[in-house]
Amino acid sequence: MKPASFDYIRIDSSDEIAALLNQVGSDGRILAGGQSLMAMLNIRLAQPKVLLDISRCADLNYARIADGHLCIGAAATQASIEWRPELATELPLLHKVFPWISHFQVRNRGTVCGSVAHADPSAELPLCLVALQGSVVLRSASGRRVLAAEQFFRGMLSTALEPGEFVEEVRFPLHRPGHRHGFKEVAMRHGDFALVALAATITPDAIELSAGGVADRPTRIRWQVKPDALVGFDLDAALNDFSWSLEAESDTHATAAYRRHLVRQLGRQLIMETAQ
Repeated sequence: MKPASFDYIRIDSSDEIAALLNQVGSDGRILAGGQSLMAMLNIRLAQPKVLLDISRCADLNYARIADGHLCIGAAATQASIEWRPELATELPLLHKVFPWISHFQVRNRGTVCGSVAHADPSAELPLCLVALQGSVVLRSASGRRVLAAEQFFRGMLSTALEPGEFVEEVRFPLHRPGHRHGFKEVAMRHGDFALVALAATITPDAIELSAGGVADRPTRIRWQVKPDALVGFDLDAALNDFSWSLEAESDTHATAAYRRHLVRQLGRQLIMETAQ
């Protein structure tokens, strides 16, 4: 199948994006890496009248440290972040997760902000943004607003983006001393979207677990229990409650019961390994 006809505009600066989106509104779509959007165009799941290519916007192709965050611009590819020399110390969770994201050919073209804007509940980068309590910078002709990740994701392929807005930047909080991170995923094949993906954060005062691929958006839970008190904490009951709260649904890839099972079993393994 071929995409419906559209106008194509290549943009060279972020100021142009905001101005053009203000004109075309909901008829426009942003093209950065295109790894999700091109497939949606081809099956006509998306039929924009105007495609705005921002892949060559130099002022959006960046990754920089500011105010305790790694700030990533809308044109920065996933590979450029994956091979960042300091990533393992800046964001150990992202460092663990990148090899699980599709294949290197996709990461070479796909952008971090594009994955976040696409909001697939099985994708790893939205999960990491929620797990690390990051934020999303939205820009329009009238200015910018910043939303916490958990406010930005509204459901499957659904976000808080308004007509005329685009994701200009995502912000991941830098690693904090005393925090430990872990990640596990089950997929049909390596590189496929996750049936279940789990990210754990162990802090001196709490245990946090975030799940992707189960609910209609990445979901985080926090248990106020210190890691050295795990012996007296009914982790199995807590994980069971969490698995049911996600309201999993069956599909062609896995049943809801299997997804709940993975949350319980993988969640226990991941928390125990990360807490060591």
